[in-house]
Amino acid sequence: MSVLGVLAGILTTGCWLPQLARSWRTRSVGDISWVYLLALASGVALWVVYGATQGDLPIVLTNAATGAALVTLTVMKARYRLAAPVSGPGSPA
Repeated sequence: MSVLGVLAGILTTGCWLPQLARSWRTRSVGDISWVYLLALASGVALWVVYGATQGDLPIVLTNAATGAALVTLTVMKARYRLAAPVSGPGSPA
């Protein structure tokens, strides 16, 4: 079962790499909502706690890695939002 857990964790954690790379390259994370990030990060944190209480290292490690990816994405979202030029009605041209 441990191999199955590690494989599942690698796949679900690794799926964040293309999103992180794209966000880094385009400097755009506007389509990712704050509510989504908060809900997912909360769920991932609970999985880390659950894995720790069960002594399940694959759950702890893979969810901790996913949490690190989410923190990185959250920092990107905050940083790119602050650096983005303001445009729209009432803004200088």
